[in-house]
Amino acid sequence: MIGVDWGTSNFRAFLLDEDGNIRDRRKAACGVLHVADGRFAETLRAEIGDWLDRGEDRVLACGAIGSREGWREMPYLPCPIGVAELARGTVAVSFAGARIRLVPGVGTMDAQGVPDTMRSEETQIAGIRGVLGKRGLVCLPGTHSKWARLQDGRIIAYTSYMTGEVFGALREHTIFARTMRDGPTDWTAFEQGLARSGDAGGWLHHVFGVRALCVTGGLNETAAPCYLSGLLIGHEVRAALPQGELVHLVGEPNLTPLYARAIAVLGGEARVEDADAAARGLATIGAAIDWGPDAAA
Repeated sequence: MIGVDWGTSNFRAFLLDEDGNIRDRRKAACGVLHVADGRFAETLRAEIGDWLDRGEDRVLACGAIGSREGWREMPYLPCPIGVAELARGTVAVSFAGARIRLVPGVGTMDAQGVPDTMRSEETQIAGIRGVLGKRGLVCLPGTHSKWARLQDGRIIAYTSYMTGEVFGALREHTIFARTMRDGPTDWTAFEQGLARSGDAGGWLHHVFGVRALCVTGGLNETAAPCYLSGLLIGHEVRAALPQGELVHLVGEPNLTPLYARAIAVLGGEARVEDADAAARGLATIGAAIDWGPDAAA
């Protein structure tokens, strides 16, 4: 089977054997926002056509490819949800010579009735080996971080945090850009930001304090981004983490160490899981699908 994690910015594909092991992989900057005029079939063939030519005719795709900007808008299935429901909820799209199905998203409501959504994280969760049959808390850091509660291998609830996007917006598109410069991770500054997130005043007040520290000499240009990162991640972790709980971390290697440090400092325990969880999840969901003879001619 071929698994595809097709996001807004990037495209990742995995050639999987019958046991779900990765035999080959591809990555390209052709996320759905970079595909002109809905030419998803042509883009897919350009990226994995040689795999299809070898006889691989099952393709399972997750992520933004199932959004309204993607190939076909997939519904958000409600929690609680597990692999069986995700597999039954996949939908075929037309593609000459192969059977292609899209994984649905997952939706929920918070305690006040405000909706929350995810696409692709449900697939990553399905790929965390050794967790599916248990209870647990999973954190998926990213542009929009997710904290998902599992029970008996099913997602029973989750909460999203816009931490990554807010950091990027502040760092690149506000006055902060004039007083910050990228450099190696300054763990002292990061932990100072974590500590500040526990003070009174709220995160908007705390964020302005970063600017004030920069202009008065309390933070240098390379320490400031780490302090800001610690501050924002600290607010997220304090909101999402029950004291002392084990958190399964799934994400990019530039983010998981930051979250692991924040979780440990703020009273939890973090375990970094397989970075290829999306591929494992696609294999797991794919194995549960009744593919049938639905390839387009």
